[in-house]
This record gives sequence, C-alpha cells and structure tokens, in this order.
Amino acid sequence: MAISVKHNKILIVDDDSAQRLFFKMVLDAYNYEIFEADNGVEAYQILKDNLDIRLVLTDLNMPEMDGFELIRKIRTEERRYTYILVASSAGEKESVIKALDLGANDYVSKPVVPRELQLRLDGASRLLRLESQDEFIISMAKMAEYRSQETGFHLERVKVYTQILTNDLVKMKPELGISGQFALEISQVSPLHDIGKVVIPDKILHKHAHLTTEEFEIMKSHTTLGGDLLLELYDKTGADYLQVAYDIAMHHHEKWDGSGYPYGLLGNDIPIAARIMAIADVYDAMICKRCYKESFGHDFVKSEIVKGGGRHFDPVVVESFLRQEDLWLTVVERFDDSGKVENKI
Repeated sequence: MAISVKHNKILIVDDDSAQRLFFKMVLDAYNYEIFEADNGVEAYQILKDNLDIRLVLTDLNMPEMDGFELIRKIRTEERRYTYILVASSAGEKESVIKALDLGANDYVSKPVVPRELQLRLDGASRLLRLESQDEFIISMAKMAEYRSQETGFHLERVKVYTQILTNDLVKMKPELGISGQFALEISQVSPLHDIGKVVIPDKILHKHAHLTTEEFEIMKSHTTLGGDLLLELYDKTGADYLQVAYDIAMHHHEKWDGSGYPYGLLGNDIPIAARIMAIADVYDAMICKRCYKESFGHDFVKSEIVKGGGRHFDPVVVESFLRQEDLWLTVVERFDDSGKVENKI
C-alpha cells in the first residue's frame, strides 16, 4: 500500500472556520501538513512550539491578535525565516501594503483561486529550499575550515574567484555550454572543495614541515573522502548543486596533463567545475600565508599559473584568469585576512 508523505508544513490563520476549511481542502490535495489557528495569539504559540513550520498563510482582520501584529512578531523574533502569505479581501489595497511593509512576502486576494495559491506557495518553497541549501553549504564548509585552519577569508575569496571565472567563460566561451545557473551553483558550492579534510589527522593537516610520502598519500585522500560524502548526499536528495560540489571536491587536484590525483584524469575528462576550481584554489593558496609557507606576490603567482597552462591547468581557464586579472586583485584587497572589507564585486 502506498504511503502518502507530507512534504511541507503550513500554518493557516483565519477566524473564519469555513475559509480555513477551504484552504485546508486545497492544500491537503497538494500534500501539505496543515496546522490551524483562528487568531494571531494561537498562531504565534503554534510557531513557537513547531520551529520547522516555515510557511504561514494568514488573514489580516482577526480578534485577539490581528494579522498585522502576527507578521510583526514573526519578523522581530529570533527564529528561522518564515515565509508569510497574506490572504486579503478585494478592496483591501492599503491593508496589503501595510502587511508587506511589516514583512509579509506575498498576498492572494479572496476569493482565492486554488491554482494561484499553489503556484505562490511553490515559489515560497523554492525560496526556502535555497535558504536551506546555503545554510547546509556554509555549515559544512566552515566545519572543514575550522579543522584545516586555512587563512581567514579563503572560502570567501575562492567563492568570488570561481564566480568571476565562470561568468567570463559563459560570455567568452559559449561552446563550453556553461549556463548562468551553473555559474551560480559553482560559486555557491566552491567552499566545499576541501570538505574531506575534516577526517585528515591534525598531525598531518597542521604540519609545518614537508609531508612524508606516506603523509601526502593520506592528505590526498581528502578528495575521495569529500567526493564520496557529497555523492552519497546527491544520491539521496537528487539536488543538482551537490553534483557540482562532488565534481569540485573529487577532482580539483586533477591536472590537465593527467598527472594529478586521485584518478589521473586528462584534459576535458576533468569536469569543468574542477578545472575552474583548480586555478582558484592554487591562486589563493599561493598568494596567502599558510602554516607551511609565506605568501607570494600576484605577479609571481600569475607567472606560475601561466606556466601551468596546458600542464596543470586548462589553457582556456588560464585565458579567462588573465582576462579578469584586475578583478582577482580587487578580491584579494577586499578580502584581506588582516581585516575584511566590504565586497562590492
């Protein structure tokens, strides 16, 4: 027997029981788990008791606590972001404007058309999934950063480097078939490139001297460890951005001439996301001070990247780096580890 799984929780707030029943019938058909309240006081208590409710559909005119006060309290309390959809009667334009000004996200007019309601809630769910994605990425990346003790703004810099490179390739190399969505995804997941380092022993991860051959083999395993973790998550969720994250974590140490690791992939067999990440990671590693080395100047790092074109790096990505060189320098200046400066790129 098939089991019906409720995908989203939503709180319906309206003092009209007939209206709540209508909303419930519409949303139950779309597999929502529904909570009900007939005033703002009751609704707010439900939200406090159920922090995983992220969608609220509320009327404005209610006893005890109206919709305006409910919106204000939701927005001023320290809790996860809640998407608020207002249901207003025809002719309540000023009330809708007031609700939006207080922090409501969207509105539907009564009598509500079921399909319109569902489409607006679909948009709300997409927004909340994006927020959850960002939280997941940041949390995982910071976990790796704390372990590896990288320079202060390494993750922020590589995020912008990859975005600069990918946006340039979208414009200048359309034959690569890179989309604007891909450019956004690679920037978002780039902080996960070293997630596998969370399981590398501290004595290797923080060693100031050169690693032994055995230690280096262990260090190299961060690629497969991180890649396997992200692939498992991708298999479970089907989230496209995790496929990009897998390509980066697993293959950002591959080299264009096939001499990299973990699999010795050659040329275009290396995923484009990893080829982009390779230059971003090497550039930042060289230009910044690490526990095992001093920093190098931009001109020297640039010359090393140019020399690595066709050997370490994809020549097409090297050309992109050279076209956008001034922007890279701006990133270094604005994410200086001695003190973060506002990013306006």
